[in-house]
Amino acid sequence: MNAPAEKTVIYVTLTALPLSFVFTWPFHRSTSGADFFVLHADIRLENGAGLHAPVAVNLSATVREMMPSLEPEDVHGLVVNALRKEVDRRQVEFVKSGKLVPVHFSSRYCDPKRGKWVFGKAGDAEIAQLLARKVYWQTLATAGPVWVSDPTEALYVENSPDHMLDIARQLQTDGLLEMDGEYAAATPSLMARAAAFEADMRAALEELEKKHAFERG
Repeated sequence: MNAPAEKTVIYVTLTALPLSFVFTWPFHRSTSGADFFVLHADIRLENGAGLHAPVAVNLSATVREMMPSLEPEDVHGLVVNALRKEVDRRQVEFVKSGKLVPVHFSSRYCDPKRGKWVFGKAGDAEIAQLLARKVYWQTLATAGPVWVSDPTEALYVENSPDHMLDIARQLQTDGLLEMDGEYAAATPSLMARAAAFEADMRAALEELEKKHAFERG
């Protein structure tokens, strides 16, 4: 099993939504005169329905100070996780078409005193569920193996890449994954859970849509 050359990488939220991200790099200073940087992005819901959320990521000066640079290799994972958490918080609405919506990458995601990023800690059971869903949706998108110790995923659940790998190996013991180093492939047993993964995604999307429908009145 070789490391995949993926065209689309799926990042699943803890609320069960499979997402992919397209960024228009680089970050640029706000043209409104405000003291923040802006990055345009398109968050795509990878459920085959063609839903997406065009957003403008507004990065505050406080958060910028914690970053080594604004180059993609330094901030890609951070931006992915900030947007994922905004989806978890139901602050992002997915539509067939829509206007650009501002999303604030605020100081809630950083702890300057400890010099670390904080997106919310998940327990082992939640991480196992996250990895199982990720491998399922990634398999549908690319049919290739999945990097389960991706530091972006570890940061999202406030854990280490090594621990993510340990949990993936437990899923292998349970017969759900085939492991080759840090990469996993779905087994027939995992893909047989399609109905449950799809139901979880639909339930999460319905809750998100209800929230935005209520706000619109």
